[in-house]
Amino acid sequence: MTSSQPPSEPTWWTIIRLLRWDKPAGRLILLIPALWAVFLAAHGLPPWPLVGVIVLGTLSTSALGCVVNDLWDRDIDPQVERTKTRPLASRALSLQVGFAISAIALLCAAGLALYLNPLSFELCLASVPFILLYPSAKRFFPIPQFVLALAWGFAVLISWSAVTGNLSLPAGLLWGAVVSWTLGFDTVYAMSDREDDAKIGINSSALFFGQAAPFAVGVFFAITAALLADLALVEGLHWTFWLGWSAAFLGWLWQFNQLRQPAPPRPLYGQIFQQNVGLGFVLLGGMIAGCLL
Repeated sequence: MTSSQPPSEPTWWTIIRLLRWDKPAGRLILLIPALWAVFLAAHGLPPWPLVGVIVLGTLSTSALGCVVNDLWDRDIDPQVERTKTRPLASRALSLQVGFAISAIALLCAAGLALYLNPLSFELCLASVPFILLYPSAKRFFPIPQFVLALAWGFAVLISWSAVTGNLSLPAGLLWGAVVSWTLGFDTVYAMSDREDDAKIGINSSALFFGQAAPFAVGVFFAITAALLADLALVEGLHWTFWLGWSAAFLGWLWQFNQLRQPAPPRPLYGQIFQQNVGLGFVLLGGMIAGCLL
Protein backbone atom coordinates (compact mmCIF):
# COMPACT_ATOMS: atom_id res chain seq x y z
CA MET A 1 0.00 0.00 0.00
CA THR A 2 1.41 3.38 -0.92
CA SER A 3 1.29 6.38 1.37
CA SER A 4 0.30 9.85 0.33
CA GLN A 5 0.10 13.23 1.98
CA PRO A 6 -0.73 16.73 0.82
CA PRO A 7 2.25 18.37 -0.92
CA SER A 8 2.19 21.18 1.64
CA GLU A 9 2.78 18.79 4.56
CA PRO A 10 6.18 17.05 4.91
CA THR A 11 6.17 13.44 6.05
CA TRP A 12 7.90 14.27 9.33
CA TRP A 13 5.02 16.58 10.28
CA THR A 14 2.48 13.90 9.35
CA ILE A 15 4.27 11.56 11.77
CA ILE A 16 4.16 14.29 14.43
CA ARG A 17 0.40 14.44 13.92
CA LEU A 18 0.16 10.66 14.17
CA LEU A 19 1.91 10.83 17.56
CA ARG A 20 -0.33 13.79 18.54
CA TRP A 21 2.75 15.81 19.46
CA ASP A 22 1.10 18.76 17.73
CA LYS A 23 -1.56 18.57 20.47
CA PRO A 24 0.40 18.50 23.75
CA ALA A 25 -2.63 18.57 26.06
CA GLY A 26 -3.25 14.86 25.58
CA ARG A 27 0.39 14.05 26.33
CA LEU A 28 0.51 16.27 29.40
CA ILE A 29 -2.66 14.85 30.91
CA LEU A 30 -0.97 11.43 31.05
CA LEU A 31 2.26 12.90 32.40
CA ILE A 32 0.48 14.70 35.25
CA PRO A 33 -0.57 11.59 37.25
CA ALA A 34 2.95 10.18 36.89
CA LEU A 35 4.40 13.42 38.27
CA TRP A 36 1.85 13.49 41.09
CA ALA A 37 2.99 10.02 42.10
CA VAL A 38 6.75 10.51 41.84
CA PHE A 39 6.74 13.78 43.80
CA LEU A 40 4.36 12.56 46.50
CA ALA A 41 6.16 9.23 46.92
CA ALA A 42 9.49 11.08 47.24
CA HIS A 43 8.03 13.71 49.61
CA GLY A 44 8.69 16.46 47.09
CA LEU A 45 12.31 15.59 46.26
CA PRO A 46 12.47 12.76 43.69
CA PRO A 47 15.75 11.79 42.01
CA TRP A 48 15.92 13.87 38.85
CA PRO A 49 17.19 11.03 36.63
CA LEU A 50 14.08 9.07 37.65
CA VAL A 51 11.88 12.06 36.79
CA GLY A 52 13.52 12.18 33.37
CA VAL A 53 12.89 8.47 32.80
CA ILE A 54 9.24 8.86 33.81
CA VAL A 55 8.74 11.86 31.53
CA LEU A 56 10.28 10.05 28.56
CA GLY A 57 8.42 6.88 29.46
CA THR A 58 5.04 8.62 29.45
CA LEU A 59 5.83 10.24 26.10
CA SER A 60 6.76 6.85 24.63
CA THR A 61 3.71 5.16 26.12
CA SER A 62 1.42 7.94 24.94
CA ALA A 63 2.88 7.71 21.44
CA LEU A 64 2.31 3.94 21.43
CA GLY A 65 -1.28 4.38 22.59
CA CYS A 66 -2.05 6.99 19.93
CA VAL A 67 -0.66 4.92 17.05
CA VAL A 68 -2.33 1.70 18.22
CA ASN A 69 -5.62 3.58 18.61
CA ASP A 70 -5.38 4.92 15.06
CA LEU A 71 -4.47 1.49 13.67
CA TRP A 72 -7.58 -0.01 15.32
CA ASP A 73 -9.79 2.90 14.18
CA ARG A 74 -8.38 3.39 10.70
CA ASP A 75 -11.76 2.66 9.11
CA ILE A 76 -13.85 4.29 11.85
CA ASP A 77 -12.07 7.64 12.17
CA PRO A 78 -13.02 8.82 8.65
CA GLN A 79 -16.67 8.71 9.77
CA VAL A 80 -16.08 11.01 12.78
CA GLU A 81 -15.78 14.74 12.20
CA ARG A 82 -13.09 15.24 14.85
CA THR A 83 -10.85 12.39 13.67
CA LYS A 84 -11.33 12.13 9.90
CA THR A 85 -8.07 13.97 9.09
CA ARG A 86 -5.83 11.78 11.24
CA PRO A 87 -2.91 10.43 9.16
CA LEU A 88 -3.97 6.78 9.07
CA ALA A 89 -7.64 7.62 8.63
CA SER A 90 -6.92 9.95 5.71
CA ARG A 91 -4.35 7.48 4.27
CA ALA A 92 -1.63 10.12 4.56
CA LEU A 93 0.49 7.36 6.13
CA SER A 94 0.43 3.66 5.33
CA LEU A 95 -0.33 0.78 7.67
CA GLN A 96 3.32 -0.29 7.43
CA VAL A 97 4.48 3.08 8.72
CA GLY A 98 1.94 2.91 11.54
CA PHE A 99 3.13 -0.53 12.64
CA ALA A 100 6.79 0.54 12.41
CA ILE A 101 6.26 3.63 14.54
CA SER A 102 4.27 1.69 17.14
CA ALA A 103 7.11 -0.86 17.35
CA ILE A 104 9.67 1.93 17.85
CA ALA A 105 7.54 3.51 20.59
CA LEU A 106 7.17 0.14 22.33
CA LEU A 107 10.92 -0.48 22.19
CA CYS A 108 11.63 2.99 23.62
CA ALA A 109 9.18 2.42 26.48
CA ALA A 110 10.64 -1.02 27.16
CA GLY A 111 14.19 0.32 27.21
CA LEU A 112 13.24 3.02 29.70
CA ALA A 113 11.40 0.46 31.87
CA LEU A 114 14.68 -1.42 32.32
CA TYR A 115 15.89 1.51 34.44
CA LEU A 116 13.18 0.80 37.02
CA ASN A 117 13.07 -1.66 39.92
CA PRO A 118 11.51 -5.13 39.44
CA LEU A 119 8.06 -4.19 40.78
CA SER A 120 7.82 -1.13 38.54
CA PHE A 121 9.03 -3.14 35.56
CA GLU A 122 6.35 -5.77 36.19
CA LEU A 123 3.72 -3.04 36.39
CA CYS A 124 4.97 -1.70 33.06
CA LEU A 125 4.41 -5.13 31.55
CA ALA A 126 0.95 -5.34 33.13
CA SER A 127 -0.04 -2.03 31.55
CA VAL A 128 0.68 -3.16 27.98
CA PRO A 129 -2.56 -5.16 27.45
CA PHE A 130 -4.63 -2.16 28.56
CA ILE A 131 -2.78 0.13 26.15
CA LEU A 132 -3.09 -2.27 23.23
CA LEU A 133 -6.69 -3.34 23.84
CA TYR A 134 -8.29 -0.03 24.91
CA PRO A 135 -9.06 1.04 21.33
CA SER A 136 -11.04 -2.18 20.76
CA ALA A 137 -13.03 -1.75 23.99
CA LYS A 138 -15.40 0.74 22.36
CA ARG A 139 -16.62 -2.08 20.12
CA PHE A 140 -17.86 -4.37 22.90
CA PHE A 141 -17.60 -2.66 26.33
CA PRO A 142 -20.31 -0.13 27.29
CA ILE A 143 -17.90 2.21 29.11
CA PRO A 144 -14.57 2.04 27.23
CA GLN A 145 -13.37 5.12 29.09
CA PHE A 146 -13.07 2.91 32.17
CA VAL A 147 -10.47 0.80 30.35
CA LEU A 148 -8.59 4.00 29.49
CA ALA A 149 -8.83 5.10 33.13
CA LEU A 150 -7.27 1.82 34.26
CA ALA A 151 -4.47 2.33 31.75
CA TRP A 152 -3.98 5.87 33.10
CA GLY A 153 -3.85 4.49 36.63
CA PHE A 154 -0.69 2.55 35.82
CA ALA A 155 1.11 5.88 35.56
CA VAL A 156 0.56 6.23 39.32
CA LEU A 157 1.43 2.66 40.25
CA ILE A 158 4.60 2.56 38.14
CA SER A 159 5.87 5.95 39.29
CA TRP A 160 5.06 5.43 42.97
CA SER A 161 6.71 2.03 43.11
CA ALA A 162 9.71 3.36 41.19
CA VAL A 163 10.42 5.63 44.17
CA THR A 164 9.43 3.41 47.10
CA GLY A 165 9.72 -0.13 45.76
CA ASN A 166 6.23 -0.90 47.06
CA LEU A 167 2.58 0.16 46.87
CA SER A 168 0.96 1.57 49.99
CA LEU A 169 -2.37 3.10 51.01
CA PRO A 170 -1.46 6.58 49.69
CA ALA A 171 -0.61 5.03 46.32
CA GLY A 172 -4.03 3.35 46.30
CA LEU A 173 -5.80 6.62 47.09
CA LEU A 174 -3.91 8.44 44.34
CA TRP A 175 -4.65 5.60 41.91
CA GLY A 176 -8.36 5.85 42.68
CA ALA A 177 -8.28 9.63 42.24
CA VAL A 178 -6.60 9.32 38.85
CA VAL A 179 -9.00 6.64 37.62
CA SER A 180 -11.98 8.77 38.64
CA TRP A 181 -10.45 11.97 37.19
CA THR A 182 -9.77 10.20 33.89
CA LEU A 183 -13.34 8.91 33.73
CA GLY A 184 -14.50 12.49 34.25
CA PHE A 185 -12.43 14.34 31.68
CA ASP A 186 -12.61 11.58 29.07
CA THR A 187 -16.38 11.37 29.37
CA VAL A 188 -16.43 15.10 28.64
CA TYR A 189 -14.14 14.49 25.66
CA ALA A 190 -16.50 11.76 24.39
CA MET A 191 -19.50 14.06 24.64
CA SER A 192 -18.34 15.92 21.53
CA ASP A 193 -18.51 12.69 19.48
CA ARG A 194 -21.85 11.35 20.69
CA GLU A 195 -23.74 11.80 17.42
CA ASP A 196 -20.98 10.23 15.31
CA ASP A 197 -20.43 7.35 17.76
CA ALA A 198 -24.15 6.54 17.88
CA LYS A 199 -24.34 6.56 14.08
CA ILE A 200 -21.33 4.25 13.73
CA GLY A 201 -22.49 1.96 16.53
CA ILE A 202 -19.54 2.22 18.93
CA ASN A 203 -19.72 2.68 22.69
CA SER A 204 -18.67 5.54 24.95
CA SER A 205 -19.37 6.63 28.50
CA ALA A 206 -21.10 9.73 27.10
CA LEU A 207 -23.61 7.50 25.30
CA PHE A 208 -23.90 5.10 28.24
CA PHE A 209 -24.86 7.85 30.69
CA GLY A 210 -26.95 9.72 28.10
CA GLN A 211 -28.69 12.78 29.49
CA ALA A 212 -27.13 12.06 32.89
CA ALA A 213 -23.59 12.40 31.49
CA PRO A 214 -23.00 15.86 33.07
CA PHE A 215 -24.03 14.48 36.48
CA ALA A 216 -21.79 11.44 36.00
CA VAL A 217 -18.87 13.77 35.26
CA GLY A 218 -19.71 15.76 38.38
CA VAL A 219 -19.69 12.57 40.47
CA PHE A 220 -16.34 11.48 39.02
CA PHE A 221 -14.77 14.85 39.79
CA ALA A 222 -16.26 14.84 43.30
CA ILE A 223 -14.75 11.39 43.95
CA THR A 224 -11.41 12.66 42.66
CA ALA A 225 -11.50 15.64 45.03
CA ALA A 226 -12.51 13.45 47.98
CA LEU A 227 -9.74 10.89 47.39
CA LEU A 228 -7.11 13.63 46.97
CA ALA A 229 -8.29 15.21 50.21
CA ASP A 230 -8.06 11.84 51.98
CA LEU A 231 -4.57 11.36 50.55
CA ALA A 232 -3.49 14.77 51.83
CA LEU A 233 -4.70 13.92 55.33
CA VAL A 234 -2.99 10.51 55.32
CA GLU A 235 0.27 12.06 54.09
CA GLY A 236 -0.01 15.09 56.40
CA LEU A 237 0.49 17.59 53.59
CA HIS A 238 1.06 21.25 54.49
CA TRP A 239 -1.88 23.64 54.22
CA THR A 240 -0.44 24.99 50.96
CA PHE A 241 -1.69 21.84 49.24
CA TRP A 242 -5.22 22.88 50.04
CA LEU A 243 -4.82 26.05 47.97
CA GLY A 244 -4.25 23.93 44.87
CA TRP A 245 -6.98 21.50 45.90
CA SER A 246 -9.47 24.35 46.36
CA ALA A 247 -8.63 25.81 42.95
CA ALA A 248 -9.13 22.40 41.31
CA PHE A 249 -12.39 21.80 43.18
CA LEU A 250 -13.78 25.17 42.09
CA GLY A 251 -12.64 24.48 38.53
CA TRP A 252 -14.44 21.14 38.47
CA LEU A 253 -17.54 22.73 39.97
CA TRP A 254 -17.53 25.39 37.24
CA GLN A 255 -17.11 22.71 34.56
CA PHE A 256 -20.00 20.71 35.98
CA ASN A 257 -22.25 23.76 35.87
CA GLN A 258 -21.22 24.51 32.28
CA LEU A 259 -22.05 20.96 31.20
CA ARG A 260 -25.51 21.26 32.74
CA GLN A 261 -26.52 23.88 30.18
CA PRO A 262 -29.49 22.80 28.01
CA ALA A 263 -27.36 22.84 24.85
CA PRO A 264 -23.65 23.28 25.60
CA PRO A 265 -21.64 24.60 22.64
CA ARG A 266 -19.51 21.86 21.09
CA PRO A 267 -16.18 23.71 21.66
CA LEU A 268 -16.90 23.62 25.41
CA TYR A 269 -15.94 19.93 25.63
CA GLY A 270 -12.47 20.53 24.26
CA GLN A 271 -12.06 23.58 26.48
CA ILE A 272 -12.88 21.56 29.60
CA PHE A 273 -10.38 18.89 28.56
CA GLN A 274 -7.69 21.59 28.19
CA GLN A 275 -8.66 23.14 31.52
CA ASN A 276 -8.08 19.83 33.28
CA VAL A 277 -4.47 19.93 32.14
CA GLY A 278 -4.09 23.26 33.89
CA LEU A 279 -5.89 22.02 37.00
CA GLY A 280 -3.61 18.99 37.06
CA PHE A 281 -0.53 21.21 37.17
CA VAL A 282 -2.12 23.42 39.84
CA LEU A 283 -2.58 20.29 41.95
CA LEU A 284 1.00 19.23 41.24
CA GLY A 285 2.26 22.56 42.52
CA GLY A 286 0.13 22.18 45.62
CA MET A 287 1.44 18.67 46.21
CA ILE A 288 5.06 19.73 45.90
CA ALA A 289 4.52 22.69 48.22
CA GLY A 290 2.54 20.52 50.61
CA CYS A 291 5.43 18.07 50.84
CA LEU A 292 8.27 20.57 51.18
CA LEU A 293 6.76 23.15 53.53
